[in-house]
Amino acid sequence: MGLVKLTRRHIFFIDSFHLRKACAAAPPAGRQIHAISIHLGLDTIVFLQSSIIKAYSSTGNVQDARKLFDSISQPNHVCWTALISGYVNNGMPRAALDIFRTMQMERVDIDHVTATTALSACADVGDLEMGQWIHNYVRHHRRAGSRYKNDLILVNALVNMYAKCGDIGSCLQLFRDVRHKNRDVTTWTSVIVGLALNGQSEEALHIFTQMKTTQIKTKVGVRPNKVTFIGVLMACSHAGFVEQGVEHLSSMKTEYGLEPEISHLGCMVDLFCRAGYLYDALEFIENLSTTGKSKSTAVMWRTLLGASSLRGSVAIASHAMTRLHELKQQLADDDVVMSNTFAMVEMWAQKERLRKGCRRKRRTPGYSMIEVDSY
Repeated sequence: MGLVKLTRRHIFFIDSFHLRKACAAAPPAGRQIHAISIHLGLDTIVFLQSSIIKAYSSTGNVQDARKLFDSISQPNHVCWTALISGYVNNGMPRAALDIFRTMQMERVDIDHVTATTALSACADVGDLEMGQWIHNYVRHHRRAGSRYKNDLILVNALVNMYAKCGDIGSCLQLFRDVRHKNRDVTTWTSVIVGLALNGQSEEALHIFTQMKTTQIKTKVGVRPNKVTFIGVLMACSHAGFVEQGVEHLSSMKTEYGLEPEISHLGCMVDLFCRAGYLYDALEFIENLSTTGKSKSTAVMWRTLLGASSLRGSVAIASHAMTRLHELKQQLADDDVVMSNTFAMVEMWAQKERLRKGCRRKRRTPGYSMIEVDSY
């Protein structure tokens, strides 16, 4: 706001360059900057308009970003990319791809930034066909000697897209085409997570070992980050490698100075539960609260509840239900899971008691209140 007030005070000395810098420095002031650009007659300058679109989008205001975009008579590729990026960054990948398709129909030039952003949207929605089209477009322009050549960010986006769309063959081929010394943490992480998500756990862990070996050999290699370890722990979970999972979680802090987050801890709970180590999972979740480092979550307890039900462990399932109740996160589906657990071990009386309790909950009437003039 201070920047905008300064702009208003010196309004006759401001040009589009200053307003573009203001958009980058203070995105929340996008609306005020937009108003100033209109007042100064600068609102037809396309590069300034693209900066304002970015400012709107970065604060979640994709509606005004779209309105501004639609008002531009001839938006250039920067404007198109800004809007596509805005939709992707605000969790609207399908809208982003709709804009990208329109961009193709309008025959607007697609540069490496546009391609990378659109590939991110393809990965989010699993649109392999569109991702392949972009890849073919990039390959064609590479052969023509364009700016697409040797762009690691674009390659990483392709690896990530193929991995998330389930085309592991293409994902691995792209990964192997990148020389070891040119791979960054995103390259390694994308393929590791992709392999883990597609059930190729041993290959994912093999790639992770290669990553660490490369680091040891070169002494300046790529260090894994927190997202890398999510992929590693998912791979351990799907393969049932409990000891390896425990070791990898420990190495995050001891070897790399990375503090495990809720997502990593949740992976460990999933690992214990999938392997049938229910008491280890229970102890792990309880320790999260007692150590003060983190707090157990409803998702963790619900994971344990489901695993306990599948294995007929009434004691652990009941404990998980108690914790969900204490967290005030108990759902109707949890009662169904608990009821099925009782049925599995033929505890019919307990099942009937729980069923009656569920009926009473459903019979509790709702009500509404209408207030008029505070009465």
